[in-house]
Amino acid sequence: MDMSLITNLKKGMTLVELIVVVALFTLLSLAITNSIDSFYKFNAYTIAQSYQVSEARRGFQILIRDIREMTYADDGAFPLIARASTTISFYSDIDRDDSVELIEYELASTTLYKYIYDAAGSPPVYNTSPSETIVISRYVQNDLQDIEIFSYFNENGMSATSTTLVTDIRYVGVNLIINIDPVRDPGEFSLRSSASLRNLIENL
Repeated sequence: MDMSLITNLKKGMTLVELIVVVALFTLLSLAITNSIDSFYKFNAYTIAQSYQVSEARRGFQILIRDIREMTYADDGAFPLIARASTTISFYSDIDRDDSVELIEYELASTTLYKYIYDAAGSPPVYNTSPSETIVISRYVQNDLQDIEIFSYFNENGMSATSTTLVTDIRYVGVNLIINIDPVRDPGEFSLRSSASLRNLIENL
């Protein structure tokens, strides 16, 4: 056997071969990096939308629970104070401490807030500024679509009108439309539920 051939086989990679290997490795790395970057860019909206919907679900459950537990105020006032399509005010013992709080849910731009007002003194008087402000949901698009968040019904299930007294309300429907970017897919997500005012239902 030719000894020179054996010697050549034992040699390492040539400079050209090394350059080719480095070039291929670089191209492969760039391809993988670009694929990952494209994946996150393409799915960034979906991921962000899913996160906001998840956050909205948690806030939505709190909202429904508070409405269901609506009760008479410490000063004897009727549980439901004010009703509107994007705002509702009522009394509820949300922390179960035997002291009833004044609760207000209000949509400001695209954020739904919860304001909590405590009572103090004897006879009890409710504070004019909230003791706590909580963000219930962001990117709420109800105003943009002219869809009410809160809808109201009497004891017969009939929709309340502008002349219906708050004392006649027995059910509240809630509809939240969540979308971080209304002009993009996959589009809006709607959270819907209703709550009966347990402490006001008659003939139990």
